[in-house]
Amino acid sequence: MRNTAKFLSAGALALLMAGGAAAQQPQPPQQPAPETPPQQPTFRVSVDLVTTDVIVRDNRDQFVADLKAGEFEVFEDGVKQEIVSLVLTHGGRVYNVQAPPPPPAQEGIILPPSRPTSDAAGRVFLLFIDDLHLDFQQTPRTRDLLKRMLRNLIHEGDMFGIVTTGTSSISQQLTYDRQVLDSAINRVTGGGLKPEDIIKGMQGAQGPTELRYRAHVAFSTANDLMKNLEKLQNRRKAVLYISSGYDFNPFETSRLENQASMFGMDTAELQSDPFMRNQQGTQFAEADLVRELAELTRAANRANATFYTIDPRGLVAGPDIGDNLNMQEWQTYVRETQDSLRVLAEQTGGIAVVNQNDFDKALKRIDAETSDYYVLGYYSSNPDPLKRTRRIEVKSSRDGLNIWSRTSYSLRPLPPAVQ
Repeated sequence: MRNTAKFLSAGALALLMAGGAAAQQPQPPQQPAPETPPQQPTFRVSVDLVTTDVIVRDNRDQFVADLKAGEFEVFEDGVKQEIVSLVLTHGGRVYNVQAPPPPPAQEGIILPPSRPTSDAAGRVFLLFIDDLHLDFQQTPRTRDLLKRMLRNLIHEGDMFGIVTTGTSSISQQLTYDRQVLDSAINRVTGGGLKPEDIIKGMQGAQGPTELRYRAHVAFSTANDLMKNLEKLQNRRKAVLYISSGYDFNPFETSRLENQASMFGMDTAELQSDPFMRNQQGTQFAEADLVRELAELTRAANRANATFYTIDPRGLVAGPDIGDNLNMQEWQTYVRETQDSLRVLAEQTGGIAVVNQNDFDKALKRIDAETSDYYVLGYYSSNPDPLKRTRRIEVKSSRDGLNIWSRTSYSLRPLPPAVQ
């Protein structure tokens, strides 16, 4: 099923006005109009199709591919929902078991009936390559990882797109042409900051300024992609998130010592200076990173997209000899960056391929999880329209099954009120 955007061109609607000039008639004296009670506020709630991936396996860990819509139950915040669509993907092929009805019509809008598509092959992969957070020295490993994906994961008939955040400058819309990925691999180049760049770089109120800017670019790009993926329905959207992870307060002691030497101050004296202490950006760094990760995972869950985070560094040992880093600081940095990738994967139902060198094994697991699954759809009948985060629970009337599905999603933020 190709994801071709279809836009409805609305023609100009002519208002036909008819009438003649009526003769003036004497009018009776006007009476004061009765006071009208104040109007009650009107709340408008958009009705969107909510979809969730469901993986069903038996006690032998085999995928169960013969379930019907009546054998599923979906609850949102404890309220049972009516399943309006059921799509089965088995062995990488898509079977539309039950198509969703059109959403409730809105006043003043008349849309033509949607046409069914005959393209039901393949899967959807988005390769998000965060080269702003990939070490240049890891470029050969990153390219090798992409070649392994081309061989072991992305098959003929799969739809995929490629986006990078930095100087690799790759932005490829969803396509079936595998040659596009083959030609893009040699253009991928890591451009991440080295530890020395972070330690000796400019420091601001939020810590290392260049590091924060790069993280903002990466998260903003990823959030925009999730908004676009919301338009693609009834397909499992796997985001292969290739990055070395994030830490908003790395090498804190080394940065402080470098600042002290620059200002000709003792480290203890620098720490006692409230202005310089605030320049280190240590107070809210962890909270800021948690907020950024939470916003991105909420956007992914709204789009029903799953993050499979992959760290090309593989099994990380010690720093390079030339870096001359404190070993404890290095280990903390590695742990924080890997944990950030684990959060993105776990909160969206994927897996984090970190601190391991067996990429083929991980790719086979991703291949299996994206080849066999159901997609259930419903129009939410949640009694509380103002509740932004909704809890989802999927059950089956058939006994002895192990069911995985996402556990929640969040509504899009409300637009700012017009004054």
